[in-house]
Amino acid sequence: MTESNDTPIQTEEGDERQHRRIKSFVMRAGRMTEGQQRGLEQGTPLFVLPLADAPVDFDQVFGRSAPRSLEIGFGMGHSLLEMAAASPEQDFIGVEVHRPGVGALLNGVLTQGLTNLRVYDCDAIEVLNRCVADNSLDRLMLFFPDPWHKSRHHKRRIVQASFAELVRSKLKVGGVLHMATDWEPYAEYMLEVMNVAPGYRNLAEDGKCVPRPAERPITKFERRGERLGHGVWDLKFEKLS
Repeated sequence: MTESNDTPIQTEEGDERQHRRIKSFVMRAGRMTEGQQRGLEQGTPLFVLPLADAPVDFDQVFGRSAPRSLEIGFGMGHSLLEMAAASPEQDFIGVEVHRPGVGALLNGVLTQGLTNLRVYDCDAIEVLNRCVADNSLDRLMLFFPDPWHKSRHHKRRIVQASFAELVRSKLKVGGVLHMATDWEPYAEYMLEVMNVAPGYRNLAEDGKCVPRPAERPITKFERRGERLGHGVWDLKFEKLS
């Protein structure tokens, strides 16, 4: 079932109606393992942040000033956990609506004793708009988003001109939007969107995709795809202004 965000707006007649913003994600139910349930019960009070009505002071949240990355749609959290554990000098913020995935990540944070990771369990666009200050992120990561293969569903893709502009407003100058996909037509589509987005520079030498960056962990899904001959395409765009 697709989650919708209903915002009341006024018509010329003064009647209130509901405006539904198209979502780029689907709320999927799933069974909870004991570990995932433990993560939600014990980790939520410690590491899950509420939606705020004003930009959050993440220096206060983490108790320090450090390079800061935000990942949209971390799935089951394996890559985000690995990145946070490998870079304790950096801070990480993950956004995911899938409850078992949130529970799995929180269980991992508790098990590994990590302190440099926080979570939002709600719509990433709302998080960016309401909680993240402009010019504050060093990196925004979007790994393997739903490509919405059918043409009639392309409007649901998260990568749109408006998304590129929103991300640019949240990145510091020199900050990087890093995207990855295992579907080549979606990589080509993302390139089309980003190549005309103002204020960015493609970091690929050939103006297309970059080699797989060492800082992006390889997932089990990706390893399986490689064995089957499937490719993965990484795109990196730096904020210039």
